[in-house]
Amino acid sequence: MAEVILRNLTKRWGDVVGVDDQSLHIRDREFLVLLGPSGCGKTTTMRMIAGLEEPTSGEVWIGDRMVNQDLPKDRDVAMVFQNYGLYPHMSIFDNIAYPLRVRHVTKDEIRPRVEDAARKVELVEFLDRRPRALSGGQRQRVALARAIVRTPKVFLMDEPLSNLDAKLRVLMRAELKHLSHELMTTTVYVTHDQVEAMTLADRVAVMKDGIIQQLGTPDDIYNDPANMFVAGFIGSPAMNLIKGSIKDGDFVTAGGRRLTPTGGKENHSVVLGVRADDIRISDPGEGRLDVTIYAFENTGDSTFLTVQWGTQRIIARGGRHLRKEQGDVVSITMDPDHLYLFDPGSGSRIRN
Repeated sequence: MAEVILRNLTKRWGDVVGVDDQSLHIRDREFLVLLGPSGCGKTTTMRMIAGLEEPTSGEVWIGDRMVNQDLPKDRDVAMVFQNYGLYPHMSIFDNIAYPLRVRHVTKDEIRPRVEDAARKVELVEFLDRRPRALSGGQRQRVALARAIVRTPKVFLMDEPLSNLDAKLRVLMRAELKHLSHELMTTTVYVTHDQVEAMTLADRVAVMKDGIIQQLGTPDDIYNDPANMFVAGFIGSPAMNLIKGSIKDGDFVTAGGRRLTPTGGKENHSVVLGVRADDIRISDPGEGRLDVTIYAFENTGDSTFLTVQWGTQRIIARGGRHLRKEQGDVVSITMDPDHLYLFDPGSGSRIRN
């Protein structure tokens, strides 16, 4: 087990900046997720930890050693790839055992370690099969077992569930969550899927343009976003971001309608953020604002109303039994205790 420390880490390719002067302390036994859209620098950061990319500047520490000059094989990390990386001509046993054999572990030690790793991911009965005989989820478990068998200081996982279908992703998330608690090994996990990040992570580092925008627990980044990018990226559906201004303590939209009291200071231009969960839907005339339904979606466990108000659209979450039609009029009220104000220029959070 070991902590991972990145100090002023930068990666450039000519004028292109992949990671921009980032520092990060990943605690011993922590499950940290690097989250962000494609091209934000999350995979590049992981590859520098693994030794697959050389930093332009900065330091990578694993435990009490700076490993910038160490080869990947000498860093004592195990990586799980998006495409599994299995050897098709080998049995599942031999795939899992391969990292031990290249390190010249004795045969007497290999079998119990492989069987123990296979047991952790429920693959013992498949050890004699080839990868082609397994499902996508089973192949991903083989890749996990191959990483587990090494007992490394750090696990590095690069979007390991992205090739699976939606149902398998849910199942594998649960297995990864269970494994992380059982193994208690420092883990760095890269994904663009916010649901994976929120369900798996001890902490999440949200990245954009090579820079960490916010580092915190899933609760922190969901309930207390640092800026407009984090607010809009986290959550399904994304947070509603409505342009307007503050006048006499009320938020007034760009169209001049008073929407809800915010308690904010007078400001000529702001963006109001509110999550779909924090909007109450009621019959016309019973709430703060009457609006027309632009679209109604029933997901089974809940409903989503996209409502048209002037030139802006707002998404609100309703109960599972709510039934409305496109064109119906409803009333919405926003919870004043869960409103967020942002500067439209910088995107930074405006705190009262």
